Amino acid sequence: MKNVGAAEGPTRGQVARLILELGPSTAATLGGRLGLTPAAIRRHLDNLLAEGLIETRTARTYGNRGRGRPAKVFVITDAGRSAFEHAYDDLASNALRFLAETAGPGAITEFARRQVSDLERRYAPAVARGDLPGRVQALAEALSADGYAASAGPAPAIGGSRAEAGEQLCQHHCPVAHVAAEFPQLCEAETEAFGRLLGTPVQRLATIAHGDGICTTHVTVVGKVAPRRTVDIPVTNEETDTQEKKPRGLLT
Repeated sequence: MKNVGAAEGPTRGQVARLILELGPSTAATLGGRLGLTPAAIRRHLDNLLAEGLIETRTARTYGNRGRGRPAKVFVITDAGRSAFEHAYDDLASNALRFLAETAGPGAITEFARRQVSDLERRYAPAVARGDLPGRVQALAEALSADGYAASAGPAPAIGGSRAEAGEQLCQHHCPVAHVAAEFPQLCEAETEAFGRLLGTPVQRLATIAHGDGICTTHVTVVGKVAPRRTVDIPVTNEETDTQEKKPRGLLT
């Protein structure tokens, strides 16, 4: 991680990367994972907050919450995400703009699909076997190896029924987020590839490129009804105490 100070830089960078990988996290979770005392993790978090690399939000609670203040979680900011390598963002954006101007928007779509075809080819052997949860987990591991800090697990229950929920794939980092914000074709092609790899419908619910903390993809269990295009992400806006819900479906 770049732009992290000298003496405490290595540990502070580890804290920031762990937040990037885990998504919204409490101080206790971070300290426990890194083997730091409460005072030590608080010092690193305070420094990252002061530098604008992370911010705090109030954790969303499900069901009845007991007495006491709601838990505070730490999330990576755009500045924090940018402190990690975004290789050749400007060059890539300029090249795609030139391609769009000279060959038209369709050329961007074709380029995106060709780029993703390599990803799809490499991931296919790992994702080809096992039940759907295992294959989603295999896809998350393959994405993590390519720098997406991905994780997988059961999707939140819909209407109280776990059977209707399906699986959920989260990408906590996107190496091309800045480019994807301008050229959604990159993420559309990736979403299509996920569906082909898993052999079941998938649906993008939240995206880093649109300002969300995590890219979230719902994976439908065959024979089940897909959820609507909104999802409860387990963080809230600290000022309004509500999570904005808006359609997501174009970007990673």
